[in-house]
Amino acid sequence: MKTILITGCSSGFGLDTARSFLERGWKVIATMRTPREDVLPRSEHLRVLPLDVTQPHSIRELVESAGPIDVLVNNAGVGLMGVFEGTSMETVRGIFETNTFGVMAVTQAFLPGFRQRKAGVIVNVSSGTTFKPLPLLAVYTASKAALNAFTESLALELQPFNVRVSLVIPGRSPETPFGQNAQARMQDQGVTVPEAYAGFVRGIFEQRTAHASGPVTRSQDVAEVIWRAVNDPSAPLRLPAGADAVAMANQR
Repeated sequence: MKTILITGCSSGFGLDTARSFLERGWKVIATMRTPREDVLPRSEHLRVLPLDVTQPHSIRELVESAGPIDVLVNNAGVGLMGVFEGTSMETVRGIFETNTFGVMAVTQAFLPGFRQRKAGVIVNVSSGTTFKPLPLLAVYTASKAALNAFTESLALELQPFNVRVSLVIPGRSPETPFGQNAQARMQDQGVTVPEAYAGFVRGIFEQRTAHASGPVTRSQDVAEVIWRAVNDPSAPLRLPAGADAVAMANQR
């Protein structure tokens, strides 16, 4: 029985992916900053472990607790909406610490095991915002675009060791709390809207409200694409997940 470790499992994509692999007979290690046993079905094949991807000691403790794994899914991430001019560099660095450097740190910690066994799969979850430029998402998109570039280069480095690397790129998912959390973080992190941008920002939100219908991404869409990335060696490195992400990928 194979073991998959998934980061960011408290809700959304990570939670549904953990549930999906459990149902299909895998051993699942679901990580969360604040572990909760009640969000997943009880199973002898499930372990819920703490992880803060921005803290080196937390990553070290996870590697020791997890033991050998067959698959690593880097799903943990944070969103941010806001005008760049009104975003402090401290906030910018915080987004990169989770979305980019956190993925790098967790991946690097597990690489020796994959390399020594000459087997394994690493899946990094990115964002459909990297398919097309969008206002108010400059910092978030930059963190995910960096993740894309990292993933593509890493895939080449790990080919000699029979370790596959995939990039799953979801679209907009209103059913998850990710978008609401991104807007909330705008307030919590003190992101301001300079007066000169007020009308522009108001127009963006009005436009998004007017075009709220249309194709979106469901958590289960992402879980299914991650399943493919893990189990189909012939799958391409970049895999859009969700109807809107697929449409954007085809337009590029």
